[in-house]
Amino acid sequence: MSDTKVLNTTQVVNSIAILISFFIGYKYALKKNKKIKNDAVALAGASTSGDTSLFSSLCREYKMVLVVRNDLGMSKGKIAAQCCHGAVGAYQKAVKSIPNIVKAWDNTGCAKVALKVNSDAELMAIKRAAEIRNLNVCLIRDAGRTQIEPNSKTVLAIGPADVKTIDEVTGHLKLL
Repeated sequence: MSDTKVLNTTQVVNSIAILISFFIGYKYALKKNKKIKNDAVALAGASTSGDTSLFSSLCREYKMVLVVRNDLGMSKGKIAAQCCHGAVGAYQKAVKSIPNIVKAWDNTGCAKVALKVNSDAELMAIKRAAEIRNLNVCLIRDAGRTQIEPNSKTVLAIGPADVKTIDEVTGHLKLL
């Protein structure tokens, strides 16, 4: 008997199945890669550099800021609750309006920063500046059941968005 083997039917069928699986996977990867590139182009659309590479969104940093009114005298627990309301509200709004940025923010760690302002007027000026730049905003008003007056503006959540763009609006504010 010779050392050369003739392939049997099972081996031929298995080889064909492997080749077909490879080509289907390859075609799927090409299609998926094209979608990812399109998403990256959409995310980089606001970039002035014109960089539309696949990984451009991963090279950017994203964050959400929570601007808290310091003049209301809220306790730490109240501030925490109001910030949570702001973060959840901004996230829910962003998922519907800017899902690609939410994905990028999620993939870069979901950074959140708490900042402070000393008046309602200052809070509203920050809100207007954020809206002019088309940033996602969520203004929280308290129901007034515990510590502060009803309908008081307590927290402004901005983002998630590119760090550079948010810093144009809030970069001058101090950390809470």
